[in-house]
Amino acid sequence: MKNKKKRRDFLKILGFTTLSVTLAACKGPVIESIPYIIKPDSITPGVYNYYASTMFDGFDFGNVIVKTIEGRPIGIESNKKSKYFNSMSSRIKSSILSLYDNERLKFPSIKKRKISWKKIDKIIINELRNISNSKKKIVILTSSLPSPSTREIISDFTKVYKNTNHIIYDNISYSSTLDAVKKVLGIRAIPYYDLSEIELLISFDADFLGDWSPQDFHKSYSKRKKPNLTMLNHIQLESNMSLSGANADLRIPINPHEIYNLLIEVYKAMNNKSSNRLAVSLVKKIFKKGKKTLIIADGNQEMYEISLLMNNHIQSNAIKNKKFIFLKESNDKIILNLMNDLKNVGALLIFNTNPVYSFFDKKKIDNIKDIPLTISFAMKEDETSDYMDIWVPIPHWLESWGDYIAITGMYSLRQPTIRKIFNTRQFEDTLLKWIKGNPEHVKINDLFLNTHKIINYYDYLKFFFEEKIMKRTFLNSFNKALFYGSIKIKERKIDLRYKKSISFLKQKKINKFELRLYTKVSMGDGRQFDNPWLQELPDPITRTTWENYMTMSYTDANALGIKNWHVGNGAMNGNCVNLIFDSIIIKNIPVYIQPGQSIGCLGLSFGYGRKKGKIAKQSRGINAYALYKNFNSIQDNIKLEKSKKKYKFSCIQLQNTTVGRNNIARETDLFTYLNTNKVFWNKEFLIKNKNNKINGNKITIWESLKEDNGHHFNISIDLNKCTGCTSCIIACNSENNIPVVGKEEVRKYRDMHWLRIDRYFSTKKNKKKYNNKNPFIEPFLYKNYLEPEYKNPKVIFQPIMCQHCNNAPCETVCPVGATTHGKQGQNMMTYNRCIGTRYCANNCPYKVRRFNWFNYYNKEQINLTSKLSRMILNPNVVVRSRGVMEKCSMCIQLTQSIILTAKKEERKIKNNEFQTACSKICPTNAIIFGDINNKRSKIFKRKINNRSYKLLDFLGVKPNVFYQVKIRNLKKNKY
Repeated sequence: MKNKKKRRDFLKILGFTTLSVTLAACKGPVIESIPYIIKPDSITPGVYNYYASTMFDGFDFGNVIVKTIEGRPIGIESNKKSKYFNSMSSRIKSSILSLYDNERLKFPSIKKRKISWKKIDKIIINELRNISNSKKKIVILTSSLPSPSTREIISDFTKVYKNTNHIIYDNISYSSTLDAVKKVLGIRAIPYYDLSEIELLISFDADFLGDWSPQDFHKSYSKRKKPNLTMLNHIQLESNMSLSGANADLRIPINPHEIYNLLIEVYKAMNNKSSNRLAVSLVKKIFKKGKKTLIIADGNQEMYEISLLMNNHIQSNAIKNKKFIFLKESNDKIILNLMNDLKNVGALLIFNTNPVYSFFDKKKIDNIKDIPLTISFAMKEDETSDYMDIWVPIPHWLESWGDYIAITGMYSLRQPTIRKIFNTRQFEDTLLKWIKGNPEHVKINDLFLNTHKIINYYDYLKFFFEEKIMKRTFLNSFNKALFYGSIKIKERKIDLRYKKSISFLKQKKINKFELRLYTKVSMGDGRQFDNPWLQELPDPITRTTWENYMTMSYTDANALGIKNWHVGNGAMNGNCVNLIFDSIIIKNIPVYIQPGQSIGCLGLSFGYGRKKGKIAKQSRGINAYALYKNFNSIQDNIKLEKSKKKYKFSCIQLQNTTVGRNNIARETDLFTYLNTNKVFWNKEFLIKNKNNKINGNKITIWESLKEDNGHHFNISIDLNKCTGCTSCIIACNSENNIPVVGKEEVRKYRDMHWLRIDRYFSTKKNKKKYNNKNPFIEPFLYKNYLEPEYKNPKVIFQPIMCQHCNNAPCETVCPVGATTHGKQGQNMMTYNRCIGTRYCANNCPYKVRRFNWFNYYNKEQINLTSKLSRMILNPNVVVRSRGVMEKCSMCIQLTQSIILTAKKEERKIKNNEFQTACSKICPTNAIIFGDINNKRSKIFKRKINNRSYKLLDFLGVKPNVFYQVKIRNLKKNKY
């Protein structure tokens, strides 16, 4: 009986078979945990439940749907019913992994000694009362906090505890942007840009497909890239090779200070006061398109002001909606004042931010140690928590309540989808406890403070919604709002007053290197540094994993004697440099020689160099925040010297070009596409057969195969819409239980990703002899070999997964019949049969099969897994073991689920109902999955489109994956 009791308690607490904080559509939220002995009506074993929620971690924001099974979240999907922030990035998708991290803080502590919540509350309340009565300040330091209910609680806290200041600190500051908008438009927020009526977009070093703005541009950008007469023309002037630059129709590499000078010349040229040829040329394009133009800029406050003034001058359609984003609230002046005044602070409460890691002045930040009362609200131990005496652990966002106003006219709610795994407490609950614990709160006349209905933050949030939000919505209950997750609220009128002119217009001159700090798609500001999915996610531009590095142009690298080279096993090594900046010396920074990098400019990404966490043992990298002086992403007067150290990169793609095989990733220009026949830009490859030529796809050795019988699944990938955002890779990892292999295994090309996004640089003919000193010439000796334009290459992204060939070459060589062809067009793997000969991988022309060299989920030396972390696994997909080959299955578990559901409900399958993990998450709809035998489906319409082609179709393997030719908006074919 004793053992049974323990087992029952275990089930109740951890929730392997529990319903944890279940919130049904219009039903009341269930706060208690229910054991499976009495099965809840809303839970069916093996069947997914979905809950609308909101993900916000201080940097990324998204309206999401959380997929749970048997009481535990296993996936995050986008909330398509939300009008805004309904796209899914790789970081938002990956954030679920940290829920099951065994290194999370499990209980409150004082100086790392465990203590109960009751005792710690009593101690802190007494300390806060004493400090409040003294002349010392109480500072609540948080990341940007667009939560109206949390703001109200903090306001209540400041009423009870006098001398309390709430200060915003973001690792990456948006202060210059906010100040510029405030100065020009009169509101301190970030404009929401509408691209639906824009035909010309000119970006001055603004990586808008990255993290330049909290707005997700991928969906709206791809919609405007539809090849027609009104197709968006994108011109990018930038220093680093960014995701935006890689997708541009015309990219001009130029240094940051030259971009600043050019922007001034463009502004002058709009008033006929410039003789700069490039500026005059850009202004002609701008005036030709008029209000259908959008101009954006990044760098400093002045550049943002100029871009806003130019958009106002042409009355740009992009900003006529008067919508603003409220996700960023940084203020550099306030933060710098705080850091200079830490000696007068009596209590410092830090929530969801990490200044010790990210603040550039380490001498000032060390003063935190001298503050009498320091409290850390963190989910995991980090660099800042080591400076704090008291640790008050907070739950994961999937275990939390919350609300947000992220954009004008939208209100979002967060609800927990699992019971708290550890003994944690929300930041808001803790503040409420400390407010109620101070007898002074009864003296303050405040409805929210003194209502008896409020016991915890859930009660407070519900009461807040009913009192202050519900009147602005079309809903009449809190539970209905939870069902939708994101709801429309009545907009408050905003009066904008444009400033008409600027007076600074001073050009810059730089002699030494400039450094451009940037964020990676995978790592962002570094708060998810400890996430192994993101660490192993290949960067879309450099194709490297597990590290950051300094990007440098080939010209600068050649002058310093810096090289990247390949070693015997095919991996890449490179030289390192020492960086000298003011009094800062950073030694042994690895250098990646980046095609397209502007000469005289260096690039270094944020988010690495963390010292805490399990990942730090494998990938520390370089802490770029040490160079983030005065919150400026561009630093000049950088000195470099070559060091003796050699670095080992973990890069999954080293062949940068198609080596002349232009039929692989096909592209053409808009003029050619609209005015010439398909045979000129999408030629069909024919095979000679005696006296005639036939299409290789019409030849088959499988006479009994009938593609038009029943369902036949295909995948379509539009190269014109694929921006290389990498969301599909993480979605595939999450859905199909793909393991992380670690830095050393990736270096040996043993990565396990079922889906990869190949990145190719465009090429030009070069009749010179092979020059092995150029690291970008592929080592293939052709008569007219191709050399990349490493000074300014054109970039194309091509997602590659198993092509599910109807004439599959892998099937004919498998000695045990482990890989076979299904009736629905899927090439299937029977894992129990596979004996690991790898014949199939050798015979695959697409190189998409992955071999399990180890039992990666049990490999302790990787230090990425634990028993708790296995709760993330999808029970509908088997976990593969050592010696087994695996690859894309077209998410057969999802297709079969839809077929069985329709059969159970006695209905026909809805049009476009079939989805895979990659097609479901793709923010641009570049990837579409469906039944090709359904003539009304999107997949069928794409297949008969004249841009459709199949990869390596001349082999006659008849793949079930096909692509659409990429179209660049240029008048002449320059490629």
